[in-house]
Amino acid sequence: MIDISIYILSTLGAIFAMLAAIGILRMPDTYLRISVTTKAATLGIGLILGAAALYFGDFSVSTRVQAIIIFIVLTAPVGAHLIGRTSYFLGNKMWKNSVVDDLENKYDKKKHKLLSEDVQKHRRKEEQKDEEDERKKAEEDKW
Repeated sequence: MIDISIYILSTLGAIFAMLAAIGILRMPDTYLRISVTTKAATLGIGLILGAAALYFGDFSVSTRVQAIIIFIVLTAPVGAHLIGRTSYFLGNKMWKNSVVDDLENKYDKKKHKLLSEDVQKHRRKEEQKDEEDERKKAEEDKW
């Protein structure tokens, strides 16, 4: 029974790893490639490691496998997010059929800041604030 579980887990893991490899080749842009590899490869590696834990059946191997799986599940999305964010900030173009760009007009290239509002609105607010500060200084200088 354990042998069948090992075969099933390792086969599913290999299939997901293969899907991740195919996704790298088939996806049209960096952002979709990152998404495919993060999800499919993480699941594939987790299933293969689970099969290894069953195969060896030792407590020390099982705890190591669990630690590795937890580490991969925690770090893979963070790494993918950072790679995607850097790609976006460096100007890597999205796929031509992408529907929504949530960060459009929210990244200030001059100051390298990501804003929750449009950059133009933010600049106008900063200009108004600067003008008010100048007026206050001018009034203070008069006294």
